[in-house]
Amino acid sequence: MNENVLIDVQHITKQFIRPGAQPLAVIENVCFKMFEGEIVALLGKTGSGKSTLLRIISGLTAPTSGKVTYRNKPVLGPVPGISMVFQSFALMPWLTVLENVELGMEALGISRALRRERALHAIDIIGMDGFESAYPKELSGGMRQRVGVARALVMKPDLLVMDEPFSSLDVLTAETLRSDVLELWRESHMKGILFVTHNIEEAVLMADRIFIFGSNPGSIVGELAINLKHPREGQDQGVQDLIYEVYRLMTSVQSEGGAKAHLKKNRIGMDYQLPDTQAGQFIGLLEEIGERQDKGTVDLPGLADSVRLDVNDLFPVLEALSVLGLAKISEGLVTMTPKGHLLLEADITEKKIIFAEILLDSIPLAKHIVETLNQAEDNSVSEEVFLEVLEDYFSKQEADRVLTTMIDWGRYAELFAYDYNTGMLSLEDVN
Repeated sequence: MNENVLIDVQHITKQFIRPGAQPLAVIENVCFKMFEGEIVALLGKTGSGKSTLLRIISGLTAPTSGKVTYRNKPVLGPVPGISMVFQSFALMPWLTVLENVELGMEALGISRALRRERALHAIDIIGMDGFESAYPKELSGGMRQRVGVARALVMKPDLLVMDEPFSSLDVLTAETLRSDVLELWRESHMKGILFVTHNIEEAVLMADRIFIFGSNPGSIVGELAINLKHPREGQDQGVQDLIYEVYRLMTSVQSEGGAKAHLKKNRIGMDYQLPDTQAGQFIGLLEEIGERQDKGTVDLPGLADSVRLDVNDLFPVLEALSVLGLAKISEGLVTMTPKGHLLLEADITEKKIIFAEILLDSIPLAKHIVETLNQAEDNSVSEEVFLEVLEDYFSKQEADRVLTTMIDWGRYAELFAYDYNTGMLSLEDVN
Protein backbone atom coordinates (compact mmCIF):
# COMPACT_ATOMS: atom_id res chain seq x y z
CA MET A 1 0.00 0.00 0.00
CA ASN A 2 1.21 3.53 -0.77
CA GLU A 3 0.02 6.84 0.60
CA ASN A 4 -1.78 8.04 -2.54
CA VAL A 5 -5.39 8.72 -1.57
CA LEU A 6 -7.80 6.94 -3.87
CA ILE A 7 -11.07 7.80 -2.11
CA ASP A 8 -11.66 10.48 0.52
CA VAL A 9 -15.05 10.34 2.25
CA GLN A 10 -15.65 13.62 4.09
CA HIS A 11 -18.51 14.01 6.61
CA ILE A 12 -21.07 12.15 4.50
CA THR A 13 -24.67 12.26 5.71
CA LYS A 14 -27.65 10.88 3.82
CA GLN A 15 -31.23 11.61 4.83
CA PHE A 16 -34.50 10.64 3.22
CA ILE A 17 -37.20 13.30 3.36
CA ARG A 18 -40.66 12.01 4.28
CA PRO A 19 -43.79 14.15 3.82
CA GLY A 20 -45.18 15.23 7.17
CA ALA A 21 -42.45 13.49 9.15
CA GLN A 22 -38.93 14.13 10.33
CA PRO A 23 -36.09 13.36 7.87
CA LEU A 24 -34.80 9.81 8.25
CA ALA A 25 -31.00 9.68 8.56
CA VAL A 26 -29.56 6.56 6.94
CA ILE A 27 -25.89 7.45 7.44
CA GLU A 28 -24.42 10.30 9.44
CA ASN A 29 -21.04 12.04 9.44
CA VAL A 30 -19.04 9.19 7.87
CA CYS A 31 -15.36 9.96 7.24
CA PHE A 32 -12.48 7.80 6.00
CA LYS A 33 -9.69 7.66 3.44
CA MET A 34 -8.83 4.75 1.19
CA PHE A 35 -5.34 4.49 -0.29
CA GLU A 36 -3.98 2.91 -3.45
CA GLY A 37 -3.13 -0.76 -3.03
CA GLU A 38 -5.81 -1.43 -0.41
CA ILE A 39 -8.70 -3.81 -0.10
CA VAL A 40 -11.19 -2.19 2.30
CA ALA A 41 -14.30 -3.80 3.81
CA LEU A 42 -17.35 -1.97 5.16
CA LEU A 43 -18.75 -4.42 7.72
CA GLY A 44 -22.10 -4.27 9.47
CA LYS A 45 -25.60 -5.68 9.50
CA THR A 46 -28.08 -5.02 6.72
CA GLY A 47 -29.76 -1.66 7.21
CA SER A 48 -26.71 0.12 8.61
CA GLY A 49 -26.31 2.27 5.49
CA LYS A 50 -23.26 0.54 3.99
CA SER A 51 -24.81 0.03 0.56
CA THR A 52 -26.09 3.62 0.51
CA LEU A 53 -22.57 4.84 1.24
CA LEU A 54 -21.19 2.63 -1.52
CA ARG A 55 -23.62 4.15 -4.03
CA ILE A 56 -22.59 7.64 -2.92
CA ILE A 57 -18.91 6.78 -3.36
CA SER A 58 -19.67 5.36 -6.82
CA GLY A 59 -21.54 8.52 -7.81
CA LEU A 60 -24.88 6.72 -8.19
CA THR A 61 -26.52 8.63 -5.31
CA ALA A 62 -25.90 12.15 -4.00
CA PRO A 63 -25.31 12.73 -0.27
CA THR A 64 -27.44 15.13 1.75
CA SER A 65 -24.26 16.75 3.03
CA GLY A 66 -20.53 16.14 2.90
CA LYS A 67 -18.51 15.13 -0.14
CA VAL A 68 -16.51 12.31 -1.69
CA THR A 69 -13.38 12.84 -3.75
CA TYR A 70 -11.82 10.32 -6.11
CA ARG A 71 -8.15 11.07 -6.80
CA ASN A 72 -8.73 14.54 -5.30
CA LYS A 73 -11.64 15.30 -7.66
CA PRO A 74 -15.22 15.63 -6.35
CA VAL A 75 -17.55 12.73 -7.15
CA LEU A 76 -20.60 14.37 -8.71
CA GLY A 77 -21.90 11.43 -10.73
CA PRO A 78 -20.72 8.08 -12.11
CA VAL A 79 -16.91 7.97 -12.28
CA PRO A 80 -15.16 6.24 -15.25
CA GLY A 81 -12.45 4.85 -12.94
CA ILE A 82 -14.94 3.11 -10.62
CA SER A 83 -16.84 -0.09 -11.50
CA MET A 84 -19.49 -1.67 -9.31
CA VAL A 85 -20.57 -5.27 -8.74
CA PHE A 86 -24.10 -5.54 -7.34
CA GLN A 87 -25.48 -8.09 -4.89
CA SER A 88 -28.44 -8.91 -7.15
CA PHE A 89 -26.25 -9.65 -10.23
CA ALA A 90 -28.16 -6.92 -12.15
CA LEU A 91 -27.94 -8.78 -15.46
CA MET A 92 -30.28 -8.11 -18.36
CA PRO A 93 -32.24 -11.37 -18.81
CA TRP A 94 -32.76 -10.82 -22.54
CA LEU A 95 -29.02 -10.41 -23.21
CA THR A 96 -26.42 -13.16 -23.48
CA VAL A 97 -23.37 -13.36 -21.22
CA LEU A 98 -21.27 -11.65 -23.89
CA GLU A 99 -23.85 -8.90 -24.45
CA ASN A 100 -24.21 -8.28 -20.71
CA VAL A 101 -20.46 -7.88 -20.34
CA GLU A 102 -20.31 -5.53 -23.34
CA LEU A 103 -23.18 -3.37 -22.08
CA GLY A 104 -21.19 -0.78 -20.12
CA MET A 105 -18.66 -0.29 -22.89
CA GLU A 106 -21.42 0.23 -25.41
CA ALA A 107 -22.78 3.08 -23.27
CA LEU A 108 -19.32 4.69 -23.41
CA GLY A 109 -19.26 4.52 -27.21
CA ILE A 110 -16.38 2.03 -27.43
CA SER A 111 -16.17 0.44 -30.87
CA ARG A 112 -17.82 -2.95 -31.45
CA ALA A 113 -14.54 -4.68 -32.25
CA LEU A 114 -12.82 -3.41 -29.10
CA ARG A 115 -15.88 -4.21 -27.00
CA ARG A 116 -15.88 -7.77 -28.25
CA GLU A 117 -12.15 -8.23 -27.68
CA ARG A 118 -12.22 -6.89 -24.12
CA ALA A 119 -15.42 -8.76 -23.21
CA LEU A 120 -14.12 -12.11 -24.43
CA HIS A 121 -10.89 -11.57 -22.51
CA ALA A 122 -12.77 -10.72 -19.30
CA ILE A 123 -15.08 -13.74 -19.71
CA ASP A 124 -12.03 -15.97 -20.11
CA ILE A 125 -10.37 -14.47 -17.01
CA ILE A 126 -13.36 -15.21 -14.77
CA GLY A 127 -13.65 -18.79 -16.01
CA MET A 128 -16.79 -18.42 -18.12
CA ASP A 129 -15.24 -19.30 -21.49
CA GLY A 130 -17.77 -21.36 -23.43
CA PHE A 131 -20.81 -19.61 -21.94
CA GLU A 132 -20.67 -16.46 -24.07
CA SER A 133 -23.99 -17.22 -25.79
CA ALA A 134 -25.81 -18.37 -22.64
CA TYR A 135 -28.61 -16.32 -21.08
CA PRO A 136 -28.73 -15.50 -17.33
CA LYS A 137 -31.59 -17.98 -16.74
CA GLU A 138 -29.25 -20.79 -17.83
CA LEU A 139 -26.62 -19.88 -15.22
CA SER A 140 -26.21 -20.70 -11.55
CA GLY A 141 -25.98 -17.89 -9.00
CA GLY A 142 -22.21 -18.17 -8.88
CA MET A 143 -21.94 -18.02 -12.67
CA ARG A 144 -24.21 -14.98 -12.84
CA GLN A 145 -22.10 -13.19 -10.27
CA ARG A 146 -18.97 -14.04 -12.29
CA VAL A 147 -20.61 -12.29 -15.23
CA GLY A 148 -21.21 -9.28 -12.98
CA VAL A 149 -17.53 -9.27 -12.04
CA ALA A 150 -16.51 -9.58 -15.71
CA ARG A 151 -18.75 -6.65 -16.62
CA ALA A 152 -17.01 -4.56 -13.97
CA LEU A 153 -13.48 -5.68 -14.93
CA VAL A 154 -14.00 -5.01 -18.64
CA MET A 155 -14.23 -1.29 -17.82
CA LYS A 156 -10.61 -1.47 -16.59
CA PRO A 157 -11.38 0.28 -13.31
CA ASP A 158 -8.93 1.76 -10.86
CA LEU A 159 -11.37 0.91 -8.08
CA LEU A 160 -13.63 -2.14 -7.96
CA VAL A 161 -16.65 -1.55 -5.70
CA MET A 162 -18.71 -4.58 -4.61
CA ASP A 163 -22.01 -4.54 -2.73
CA GLU A 164 -22.28 -7.83 -0.80
CA PRO A 165 -21.30 -9.73 -3.96
CA PHE A 166 -21.19 -13.17 -2.32
CA SER A 167 -24.11 -12.96 0.14
CA SER A 168 -26.66 -14.70 -2.09
CA LEU A 169 -24.32 -17.57 -2.97
CA ASP A 170 -23.88 -20.91 -1.21
CA VAL A 171 -20.83 -21.25 1.03
CA LEU A 172 -18.62 -23.20 -1.39
CA THR A 173 -19.45 -21.01 -4.39
CA ALA A 174 -18.83 -17.85 -2.35
CA GLU A 175 -15.47 -19.17 -1.16
CA THR A 176 -14.39 -20.00 -4.71
CA LEU A 177 -15.47 -16.65 -6.09
CA ARG A 178 -13.73 -14.75 -3.27
CA SER A 179 -10.50 -16.56 -4.12
CA ASP A 180 -10.95 -15.76 -7.81
CA VAL A 181 -11.52 -12.06 -7.11
CA LEU A 182 -8.37 -11.92 -4.96
CA GLU A 183 -6.38 -13.62 -7.71
CA LEU A 184 -7.72 -11.13 -10.25
CA TRP A 185 -6.77 -8.33 -7.86
CA ARG A 186 -3.16 -9.56 -7.69
CA GLU A 187 -2.88 -9.92 -11.47
CA SER A 188 -4.76 -6.79 -12.59
CA HIS A 189 -3.97 -3.11 -12.84
CA MET A 190 -6.63 -2.21 -10.26
CA LYS A 191 -5.58 0.19 -7.49
CA GLY A 192 -8.16 -0.82 -4.91
CA ILE A 193 -11.19 -2.90 -3.94
CA LEU A 194 -13.92 -1.55 -1.69
CA PHE A 195 -16.65 -3.96 -0.66
CA VAL A 196 -19.65 -4.19 1.64
CA THR A 197 -20.30 -7.31 3.70
CA HIS A 198 -22.11 -8.56 6.79
CA ASN A 199 -19.86 -11.64 6.98
CA ILE A 200 -17.08 -11.17 9.56
CA GLU A 201 -14.95 -14.05 8.31
CA GLU A 202 -15.23 -12.79 4.73
CA ALA A 203 -14.03 -9.34 5.78
CA VAL A 204 -11.04 -10.78 7.66
CA LEU A 205 -10.11 -13.16 4.83
CA MET A 206 -10.15 -10.47 2.14
CA ALA A 207 -9.49 -7.00 3.52
CA ASP A 208 -6.45 -4.98 4.52
CA ARG A 209 -8.67 -2.70 6.60
CA ILE A 210 -12.16 -3.13 8.01
CA PHE A 211 -14.49 -0.26 8.89
CA ILE A 212 -17.21 -1.42 11.28
CA PHE A 213 -20.63 0.17 10.90
CA GLY A 214 -23.17 0.82 13.63
CA SER A 215 -26.83 1.52 12.90
CA ASN A 216 -29.60 4.08 13.31
CA PRO A 217 -28.11 6.04 11.68
CA GLY A 218 -25.19 4.27 10.02
CA SER A 219 -21.78 5.44 11.17
CA ILE A 220 -18.27 4.07 11.57
CA VAL A 221 -17.82 2.77 15.11
CA GLY A 222 -14.55 0.93 14.70
CA GLU A 223 -11.58 0.32 12.41
CA LEU A 224 -9.24 -2.66 12.21
CA ALA A 225 -6.05 -3.01 10.16
CA ILE A 226 -5.14 -6.52 8.97
CA ASN A 227 -1.53 -7.36 8.25
CA LEU A 228 -1.85 -11.03 7.33
CA LYS A 229 -0.55 -12.15 3.94
CA HIS A 230 -2.78 -13.72 1.31
CA PRO A 231 -3.98 -16.39 0.90
CA ARG A 232 -5.63 -16.62 4.32
CA GLU A 233 -7.38 -19.67 5.69
CA GLY A 234 -10.38 -19.47 8.00
CA GLN A 235 -8.87 -21.91 10.50
CA ASP A 236 -5.54 -20.07 10.82
CA GLN A 237 -4.99 -18.81 14.37
CA GLY A 238 -4.22 -15.31 13.13
CA VAL A 239 -7.54 -15.20 11.26
CA GLN A 240 -9.43 -16.56 14.27
CA ASP A 241 -7.83 -13.95 16.54
CA LEU A 242 -8.90 -11.17 14.18
CA ILE A 243 -12.44 -12.53 13.93
CA TYR A 244 -12.65 -12.36 17.72
CA GLU A 245 -11.25 -8.80 17.65
CA VAL A 246 -13.99 -7.76 15.21
CA TYR A 247 -16.64 -9.21 17.54
CA ARG A 248 -15.03 -7.34 20.41
CA LEU A 249 -15.10 -4.06 18.49
CA MET A 250 -18.70 -4.59 17.43
CA THR A 251 -19.82 -5.08 21.02
CA SER A 252 -17.70 -2.44 22.75
CA VAL A 253 -18.47 1.19 23.43
CA GLN A 254 -16.07 3.42 21.54
CA SER A 255 -14.98 6.38 23.64
CA GLU A 256 -13.66 8.58 20.87
CA GLY A 257 -16.19 11.25 19.99
CA GLY A 258 -18.81 9.52 22.11
CA ALA A 259 -19.45 6.99 19.35
CA LYS A 260 -20.95 3.70 20.42
CA ALA A 261 -20.67 0.30 18.89
CA HIS A 262 -23.26 -1.91 17.29
CA LEU A 263 -25.03 -2.84 20.52
CA LYS A 264 -25.08 0.70 21.88
CA LYS A 265 -27.42 1.24 24.82
CA ASN A 266 -29.80 4.00 23.86
CA ARG A 267 -32.62 5.67 25.70
CA ILE A 268 -35.54 3.52 24.67
CA GLY A 269 -38.56 5.47 23.41
CA MET A 270 -41.36 5.12 20.90
CA ASP A 271 -38.76 5.83 18.23
CA TYR A 272 -36.75 2.72 19.15
CA GLN A 273 -36.20 0.54 16.10
CA LEU A 274 -36.93 -2.94 17.40
CA PRO A 275 -34.37 -5.48 16.17
CA ASP A 276 -35.65 -7.72 13.41
CA THR A 277 -35.99 -10.98 15.32
CA GLN A 278 -38.78 -13.15 16.67
CA ALA A 279 -39.35 -13.90 20.34
CA GLY A 280 -38.77 -17.60 19.77
CA GLN A 281 -35.35 -16.84 18.29
CA PHE A 282 -33.98 -14.87 21.22
CA ILE A 283 -35.50 -17.24 23.77
CA GLY A 284 -33.79 -20.07 21.88
CA LEU A 285 -30.47 -18.22 21.86
CA LEU A 286 -30.86 -17.50 25.57
CA GLU A 287 -31.17 -21.24 26.15
CA GLU A 288 -28.00 -21.84 24.11
CA ILE A 289 -26.17 -19.19 26.14
CA GLY A 290 -27.38 -20.84 29.34
CA GLU A 291 -26.05 -24.21 28.27
CA ARG A 292 -22.68 -22.83 27.20
CA GLN A 293 -22.34 -20.53 30.20
CA ASP A 294 -22.43 -23.55 32.52
CA LYS A 295 -19.14 -24.57 30.89
CA GLY A 296 -17.51 -21.13 31.23
CA THR A 297 -17.44 -17.79 29.42
CA VAL A 298 -19.51 -17.52 26.25
CA ASP A 299 -17.57 -15.87 23.43
CA LEU A 300 -19.49 -14.56 20.43
CA PRO A 301 -17.42 -16.27 17.69
CA GLY A 302 -18.02 -19.65 19.33
CA LEU A 303 -21.69 -18.88 19.90
CA ALA A 304 -22.17 -17.72 16.29
CA ASP A 305 -20.48 -20.85 15.00
CA SER A 306 -22.55 -23.18 17.19
CA VAL A 307 -25.89 -21.68 16.13
CA ARG A 308 -24.70 -20.98 12.56
CA LEU A 309 -25.74 -17.34 12.50
CA ASP A 310 -23.94 -14.47 10.76
CA VAL A 311 -23.96 -10.79 11.71
CA ASN A 312 -27.30 -10.14 10.02
CA ASP A 313 -29.01 -12.83 12.09
CA LEU A 314 -26.99 -12.93 15.32
CA PHE A 315 -26.72 -9.27 16.26
CA PRO A 316 -30.45 -8.45 16.12
CA VAL A 317 -31.06 -11.38 18.48
CA LEU A 318 -28.28 -10.19 20.81
CA GLU A 319 -29.67 -6.66 20.70
CA ALA A 320 -33.10 -7.97 21.74
CA LEU A 321 -31.56 -9.86 24.68
CA SER A 322 -29.62 -6.74 25.65
CA VAL A 323 -32.48 -4.23 25.47
CA LEU A 324 -34.76 -6.57 27.41
CA GLY A 325 -32.10 -6.96 30.10
CA LEU A 326 -31.77 -10.72 29.59
CA ALA A 327 -28.08 -10.70 28.70
CA LYS A 328 -25.09 -8.35 28.68
CA ILE A 329 -22.87 -8.18 25.60
CA SER A 330 -19.45 -6.53 25.74
CA GLU A 331 -15.88 -7.07 24.56
CA GLY A 332 -16.91 -10.02 22.39
CA LEU A 333 -18.47 -11.87 25.33
CA VAL A 334 -22.07 -12.52 26.33
CA THR A 335 -23.27 -13.06 29.90
CA MET A 336 -26.76 -13.96 31.00
CA THR A 337 -28.27 -11.61 33.59
CA PRO A 338 -30.20 -12.70 36.72
CA LYS A 339 -33.37 -11.68 34.83
CA GLY A 340 -32.32 -13.96 31.99
CA HIS A 341 -31.73 -16.85 34.41
CA LEU A 342 -35.15 -16.23 35.97
CA LEU A 343 -36.87 -16.37 32.60
CA LEU A 344 -34.94 -19.41 31.45
CA GLU A 345 -35.63 -21.44 34.61
CA ALA A 346 -39.38 -20.69 34.67
CA ASP A 347 -41.96 -23.16 33.42
CA ILE A 348 -43.97 -22.26 30.31
CA THR A 349 -46.76 -20.49 32.22
CA GLU A 350 -44.41 -18.49 34.44
CA LYS A 351 -42.21 -17.69 31.42
CA LYS A 352 -45.14 -15.95 29.68
CA ILE A 353 -45.90 -13.86 32.79
CA ILE A 354 -42.26 -12.89 33.36
CA PHE A 355 -41.73 -12.05 29.69
CA ALA A 356 -44.88 -9.91 29.63
CA GLU A 357 -43.62 -7.90 32.63
CA ILE A 358 -40.20 -7.47 31.02
CA LEU A 359 -41.76 -6.32 27.75
CA LEU A 360 -44.02 -3.73 29.39
CA ASP A 361 -41.12 -2.44 31.49
CA SER A 362 -38.57 -2.29 28.66
CA ILE A 363 -40.42 -1.40 25.45
CA PRO A 364 -42.62 1.74 25.40
CA LEU A 365 -44.39 0.57 22.24
CA ALA A 366 -45.62 -2.55 24.05
CA LYS A 367 -46.93 -0.45 26.92
CA HIS A 368 -48.59 1.99 24.49
CA ILE A 369 -50.39 -0.82 22.65
CA VAL A 370 -51.72 -2.41 25.86
CA GLU A 371 -52.84 0.95 27.27
CA THR A 372 -54.60 1.83 24.00
CA LEU A 373 -56.37 -1.54 23.94
CA ASN A 374 -57.47 -1.14 27.55
CA GLN A 375 -58.96 2.28 26.77
CA ALA A 376 -60.79 1.11 23.63
CA GLU A 377 -64.50 0.43 24.11
CA ASP A 378 -64.29 -3.18 22.95
CA ASN A 379 -60.59 -3.60 23.79
CA SER A 380 -59.89 -3.88 20.06
CA VAL A 381 -57.91 -1.49 17.82
CA SER A 382 -56.80 -1.64 14.17
CA GLU A 383 -53.09 -2.00 13.50
CA GLU A 384 -53.37 1.14 11.32
CA VAL A 385 -53.67 3.23 14.50
CA PHE A 386 -50.25 2.06 15.68
CA LEU A 387 -48.72 2.27 12.21
CA GLU A 388 -49.65 5.95 12.05
CA VAL A 389 -47.78 6.54 15.31
CA LEU A 390 -44.70 4.66 14.09
CA GLU A 391 -44.68 6.48 10.74
CA ASP A 392 -43.83 9.65 12.65
CA TYR A 393 -40.43 8.06 13.26
CA PHE A 394 -39.86 5.55 10.47
CA SER A 395 -40.53 4.99 6.79
CA LYS A 396 -43.81 3.21 6.01
CA GLN A 397 -41.95 -0.01 5.29
CA GLU A 398 -39.88 0.15 8.48
CA ALA A 399 -42.93 1.10 10.58
CA ASP A 400 -44.67 -2.01 9.29
CA ARG A 401 -41.64 -4.17 10.15
CA VAL A 402 -41.34 -2.71 13.66
CA LEU A 403 -45.04 -3.29 14.37
CA THR A 404 -44.85 -6.84 12.98
CA THR A 405 -41.96 -7.53 15.36
CA MET A 406 -43.85 -5.98 18.28
CA ILE A 407 -46.92 -8.09 17.51
CA ASP A 408 -44.78 -11.23 17.52
CA TRP A 409 -43.25 -10.35 20.90
CA GLY A 410 -46.61 -9.31 22.35
CA ARG A 411 -48.37 -12.47 21.23
CA TYR A 412 -45.56 -14.61 22.65
CA ALA A 413 -46.04 -12.81 25.99
CA GLU A 414 -49.84 -13.13 25.64
CA LEU A 415 -50.23 -9.38 26.14
CA PHE A 416 -52.71 -9.17 23.27
CA ALA A 417 -54.15 -11.12 20.37
CA TYR A 418 -53.86 -10.31 16.66
CA ASP A 419 -56.11 -11.24 13.76
CA TYR A 420 -54.07 -11.34 10.56
CA ASN A 421 -57.12 -11.24 8.30
CA THR A 422 -58.65 -8.12 9.85
CA GLY A 423 -55.49 -6.44 11.11
CA MET A 424 -57.08 -6.01 14.55
CA LEU A 425 -55.24 -6.18 17.87
CA SER A 426 -57.30 -7.05 20.93
CA LEU A 427 -57.24 -8.13 24.55
CA GLU A 428 -59.69 -10.95 23.83
CA ASP A 429 -58.74 -14.58 24.37
CA VAL A 430 -55.13 -13.86 25.26
CA ASN A 431 -55.15 -15.88 28.48
